[in-house]
Amino acid sequence: MWSTTPRGNSLTTTMTNTTTTKNLGMTAPISAAGPEQKDLDLTKQLEDALRPHDVFESDEELNHRLSVLSQLNDLVKQWVKDVSVEKSMPENVATTVGGKVFTFGSYRLGVHNKGADIDTLFVAPRHINREDYFSSFLEVLRHHEVVTDLRAVPDAFVPVIKFCFDGIDIDLTFARLALKEVDDGQDLSDPMLLKNLDQKCVRSLNGCRVTDEILRQVPNVENFRLTLRSIKLWAKRHGIYSNVLGFLGGVSWAMLTARVCQLYPNAAPSTLLQKFFLVYIKWQWPNPVLLKKPEDNGLGFPVWDPRINVHDRFHIMPIITPAYPQQNSTFNVTKSTLKVMQDEFKSSLALCEEIVAGKCGWDKLFETPNFFSKYKHFIVLEASSSSEEDQLQWEGLVESKIRHLISKLEQENISLAHVWPKPYPGQEEGNKKTTCYWFVGIVVGGSAGAHLDLTAPIKHFTDIVMRSAIQINVWKNGMRIEANYKKRKALAPYLPEADHWKLKNDRKSSVSQLAAAVASATPPTTAAAAAPATPTSPNGLKRQPSVISPSSSPPPTKRMNSGSVEMLDESSNSTPTATETPTAPQQSEDNGTPTTNLAVVPEDNMETTTTATANNTTPATTGNNGTVAVN
Repeated sequence: MWSTTPRGNSLTTTMTNTTTTKNLGMTAPISAAGPEQKDLDLTKQLEDALRPHDVFESDEELNHRLSVLSQLNDLVKQWVKDVSVEKSMPENVATTVGGKVFTFGSYRLGVHNKGADIDTLFVAPRHINREDYFSSFLEVLRHHEVVTDLRAVPDAFVPVIKFCFDGIDIDLTFARLALKEVDDGQDLSDPMLLKNLDQKCVRSLNGCRVTDEILRQVPNVENFRLTLRSIKLWAKRHGIYSNVLGFLGGVSWAMLTARVCQLYPNAAPSTLLQKFFLVYIKWQWPNPVLLKKPEDNGLGFPVWDPRINVHDRFHIMPIITPAYPQQNSTFNVTKSTLKVMQDEFKSSLALCEEIVAGKCGWDKLFETPNFFSKYKHFIVLEASSSSEEDQLQWEGLVESKIRHLISKLEQENISLAHVWPKPYPGQEEGNKKTTCYWFVGIVVGGSAGAHLDLTAPIKHFTDIVMRSAIQINVWKNGMRIEANYKKRKALAPYLPEADHWKLKNDRKSSVSQLAAAVASATPPTTAAAAAPATPTSPNGLKRQPSVISPSSSPPPTKRMNSGSVEMLDESSNSTPTATETPTAPQQSEDNGTPTTNLAVVPEDNMETTTTATANNTTPATTGNNGTVAVN
């Protein structure tokens, strides 16, 4: 069979006379055929196409990472010894108790990019606890000469200390085993090591255990690595690499790639890349992706099992980790994000077929699509604060809650809500580091109704952000979250001038496709065919002739108050220009409570701005018990 073997900073293709005979995975392979010469040539072309994107490190850079990990491991051992002596352990015994740093994630898989961080796990013996780690060890790092950008997150789902060690970003988690010693040969694969450990330690250990199990479940590690490098770059360039926003994170893409490697154990990476898109276009979700048969070791930890756990039955795209306790790594996926990924699979498979046919090169696959040309309507999320330090925390919190907005929008008359994962910085000179924007493209559904009301989903989203900020003590004076509805041509003030070309109308990729999609989803009935024709907008929305008539006068402004929430409807026939600025936040005059302006967006005139702001000097939220209807 053919395999790729790393030599320095290059990957060379070699041939052996053996073929893979051991079947891995839940089913037999689809094909055990080996590659032809054309496949090998395409693999070499694929590798060449990856190089300009800094997916391979030089020998010097790799050696620097090894040096950093060695220094960190020595630092950990010395700290464990010092703490052990402080806890009245004899010094000769304290020297032997050990402690070790393990790696996991992209670095352990062998697919990290230039400049990427290293996910690490500090495993300590039983007499070292988490309180020691987040106190005295944190102080050791704080006073270390090569450590910078130190930040502890003890209350995270997986508690972590983040820092930069001699130029390399490190995420260091912690777990203690129920063992007297942790030596350099410690193996974490035995599930019985989890016995009597708390959930945080189990979650920390599973990072390493899952990564190692993935490598054990692929028939050819080097082919898997080159394929996964390609998939990760493709996903990032296409805006679908983000677990927190409802797409997939690194471990999920790794498991999907590993499953394809199991189904085509002897294929070259160029073939595996094409088969990846084919397999997951055909995959019948929510059937789970499993690399091995789930096992229950009787330790009582919760595992993913929809037969027992009711909430597991609602997972849309389950991808199950192969190490005990098995978990779904994609519980954040929504209907919209799944649809976006499926569309990318389809378009990328078509590109792969053109590449195989010699019509274009692999570079085409890694081009970033124009997100803004795909949609006519957008929600702009703005997160801002009064300082750069506050903005770092605020931006992370808001980003972690955007998926809740997507889920709520799906419950309205919106068939698709697509958020671009990369936030844009503020465009004014004074707010470039204290303001950021996310863009959510929306496709309005074809169901009947005179208007689209975005009041509820936006209000729900801002309330969640505010409550979370208060509960975890992130809230600081000056923090603000705002949601504005905008048409594509009104997004220019939010984008750098170099990206304004992205706002040009691409009818082929947006209007025509959306109109066709809506038309195919709602075929006309006989009665409807006999009725007088109703003008239809490019996005498939019915227009009332009286509204679009040039002689019609704009409807009057309507204001409706419900408690401390003011809902504003200012539908008009005017068209916003490309220089339209975001709606300014309004502050309540009586008690400083944030005022949330929520404008109804009529389907026949989608120019109205929908705004929800949360900005106050004392943490507070507002309630809305009213309903909005615009005829």
